[in-house]
Amino acid sequence: MSQCCYYLIYAESASNDVVAQGGIHMTDDANMPICPLCDRPIPPDVPQSLHHLVPKLRGGKGGPVVLLHDICHREIHASLTETELARNYATTDALRAHPRLAKFIRWVARRPPDFNSTLPGKRRAARR
Repeated sequence: MSQCCYYLIYAESASNDVVAQGGIHMTDDANMPICPLCDRPIPPDVPQSLHHLVPKLRGGKGGPVVLLHDICHREIHASLTETELARNYATTDALRAHPRLAKFIRWVARRPPDFNSTLPGKRRAARR
């Protein structure tokens, strides 16, 4: 079956309610949202989380958020600081282009959609 080509993008309202905006990237056969980082379906029983494209601590409160697999979300925050996310990685395309995340995406793409694991490798390099 063919797939739609929209991702689920949310925005927070002033009252901190999360409101869906834009289209939903869903598979036709399973009616599941698609993770914009790894492009795998997100089954309803798999841990999932909303990622602020601009971190709330860096001015992203009320900004767009995307629905991700929890493992994908944890890898983003293990790889990048809040400042790096705000300055250079505020879109899913920019996140996918980051070398460590690109390696993670290739690795996780070989796993089933319901795969969940601890993250391989170390946390981002310590700042001196």
